[in-house]
Amino acid sequence: MRIKQTSIAAAIILSAGLSAMAGSRGRMASGLQGQSTTADTVKSVPAPKPEVPPVPESSVVDEVIWVVGDEPILKSDVEMMRMQGQAEGMNWGGNPDCAIPEQLAVQKLFLHQAAIDSLEVTESEIANGVEQQISRWIEVAGGQEKLEEYRKQSISEMRADLHDDFKNQQLIQKMKQKLVEGIKVSPADVRSYFRSLPADSIPFVPTEVEVQVIERAPKIKLEEINRVKDELRNFTDRVNKGETTFATLARLYSEDPGSARQGGEMDYIGRGLLDPAFASVAFNLTDPKKISKIVETEFGYHIIQLIDKRGDKIKCRHILLKPKVSSDEIDAAVSQLDSISRDIRAGKFTFEQGASFLSDDKDTKNNQGLMSNSTPDGMTSRFQMKDLPTEVARVVDTLKVGEISAPFQMVNSKGKTVVVLARLKSRTEGHRATITEDFQVMKEVVLSKQREKALNDWVSDKIKHTYVRMNDRYRDCTFQYQGWNK
Repeated sequence: MRIKQTSIAAAIILSAGLSAMAGSRGRMASGLQGQSTTADTVKSVPAPKPEVPPVPESSVVDEVIWVVGDEPILKSDVEMMRMQGQAEGMNWGGNPDCAIPEQLAVQKLFLHQAAIDSLEVTESEIANGVEQQISRWIEVAGGQEKLEEYRKQSISEMRADLHDDFKNQQLIQKMKQKLVEGIKVSPADVRSYFRSLPADSIPFVPTEVEVQVIERAPKIKLEEINRVKDELRNFTDRVNKGETTFATLARLYSEDPGSARQGGEMDYIGRGLLDPAFASVAFNLTDPKKISKIVETEFGYHIIQLIDKRGDKIKCRHILLKPKVSSDEIDAAVSQLDSISRDIRAGKFTFEQGASFLSDDKDTKNNQGLMSNSTPDGMTSRFQMKDLPTEVARVVDTLKVGEISAPFQMVNSKGKTVVVLARLKSRTEGHRATITEDFQVMKEVVLSKQREKALNDWVSDKIKHTYVRMNDRYRDCTFQYQGWNK
C-alpha cells in the first residue's frame, strides 16, 4: 500500500511537471510566432506567473521524509511508530519528532547492510514470530474474538500486516548478531568493571526460581482420533482427484502455525531435527505427486508431501491436525494428579520419584521433574519469572519453597493440552549482584555494554558512508548520532 501511495504521489508530481513544461513550450512558440523581422520590433513580455502557495503539511496524506541508502522512510511510518510508542508508554528520550525518524533511519542502516551481506530469514521464522505476537495479543485481550473486535481485523489480516515488520525485525537482529559475534570478555574485564561501579549502580538480579513438574496428558477418545484421521484421508482424496492443492488445504486447515501460512511448506531440514516418526516417513517419499500415509507424532497427526531432496536434507509440506481433548478426560487427569499429590504429602513417595515414574513429560521425567531453561550460555534450571510459561509462573508465584500446587491445565510447548502439578524447589530473591555469586550475570552486563558500544560505533561509521537525504524540516533536530545532515 505504501508503495502505491508513493507511486501515486510521484505520478502527480510528474504530471504537474509535464504540464508546466508543455505550458512553457506553448509560450515559447507564441513568442517566436509574434516576433517581427525588423530590428525595432518590441518583444512581447510574458505575464508574471501567479505565486503557488505551499501545500499545508496537514493536508499531505503521505510522503517520503528520509531516504537512507535506497530505503525510504514515510511520514506514515513515523506516525505508526509514534502511536505504538504511546500505547506502550515509550519514552523517546528527546523530541519524538526527531527521535522517531532517527530510530527508523538506524533500522534502515541495518537493513541496508543486511541486503549487502545477503542475509535472509525463512518464512518459518517469520511465521513463528507473528504467531507468538498474536498469541500474546489474544492472551491480553482475553480471547480471539475480543482481539478481533478490538483491532477491527481478522486474525488472517493481522498476520498479513505483521509479516513484513517481523521479517525486517529478524533481519535487523541477524545483522546485529553478525556485527558483534566476535566480541568476548575475560574474567579480568568483568572484575575490573565491577570494581569501577558505584554501589548504587551494581545491577539488580531479579528473583530466580527452580520448578519441578509432574505432567499428565489426558487420553484422547478413539472417536476423536478417527475423526482427525478421516479428515486427513479426505484431504488426500481431494488432492488426488485434482479438486484442490495440498498447499491450499494446509493454509486453510493445518494446525502448525509455523508452516500453515506457507502452504504447509518447511525449509530444508535434516533428519535429526525432525520427530523420528515424521522423519521416517518423509525421507522415504520419492514422488512429489504422492501424499504420505497418516503419521502420528507427539504433536498430532500429519500427512506429508515431498517437494525436494538435497543431500541429507529434505524439503516437504505437511498438514497437522490435533485431536481435541474432552472435558471428562481433563477431569480424569486432574483426579489422577490429586491422588498423586495426596500420596506425596502422605510420604508414600517423593515428588522426584513421582516425576520420574508417573509423569508424561519426556523433557523433565528423566531429571526428576526439574524444568530446564535454554539460555545463550547453555541450559540451566534457574528461571526468572518472565521466562516461565505463563500458567506455571502464575501458580509458582503463590507457592512457598517445597510447596506443591493444585493441578492446573495448560498447553505445553508441543501444543498439547496437559494437566500439571508444580513444586517450587528453590527461590533466590532479587538482590544486588555480587562478583562471587553472580559472576555470570556480571559477565552478561559487561558483554552487553561492549556489544552496545560496538553497534553504536558501527552506526556512526555507517552514516558517513551511506547516502542520506532528509526533509529540510528535520535539519535543525538534535540527533543521537552525528552526520545525518549532509
